[in-house]
Amino acid sequence: MEYSRRAQNGCSTQLGMTQKRPSGVAAPSLAGTILRQPYRYLALAKMPKFIALLRGVNVGKNNRVPMAEFKAILERLGYTGVSTFLNSGNAVFNSSGRSAPKHATAIACALEQALGVSTPVIVKSAAELFAVVSASPINPPDTDHSKLIVAFAAEADALSALEPLGDLVRAPERFTVTAVAAFLYCPDGILQSKVAEALLGRVGKRVTTRNWATVMKLATLSGAGVA
Repeated sequence: MEYSRRAQNGCSTQLGMTQKRPSGVAAPSLAGTILRQPYRYLALAKMPKFIALLRGVNVGKNNRVPMAEFKAILERLGYTGVSTFLNSGNAVFNSSGRSAPKHATAIACALEQALGVSTPVIVKSAAELFAVVSASPINPPDTDHSKLIVAFAAEADALSALEPLGDLVRAPERFTVTAVAAFLYCPDGILQSKVAEALLGRVGKRVTTRNWATVMKLATLSGAGVA
């Protein structure tokens, strides 16, 4: 039955890559790769960068994803240059594969198989993240980075479905839906915002949100903040 459920979710049993490395066998170090195979390292350095965003993990007792294990899972999937940021489920990695949706499916399946956690995974390329940063209608001061919320989605229709939330906006809030992300600015704080509450609930189940401080950090880690 477990196999059937995973098959229906598009998870292949060939994700045996997520099995743990045998005890006593260390992962090859980056320094060792450079020394033994310098040309291979140069190829790795040119690989596209991607950003993985998990939805609803490490909130309360459910969907626990330790970031060290998340990093290990990504590495077992064959991704390189993996780094994680914060406990909300953010990672930056390199891959020769250029399909963000395929990366998202592989990561979601690996998380389910390794940790028993079933959660939406959204993957954006560094170029796509740069487009999100560029599309922001607001450039908040550093003191307000936590008050600008960005909603990421895998499909454009998930973003357009958020447009009715505009009816919940109360001044001085601003809510904008673009082709690449939705932006909610709450100068008085997000705890008072009905839109923010909706984004974190059922209405926002197809998106995942990050504040501007996290977005800018991920942009820096992935190089997306460099024009």
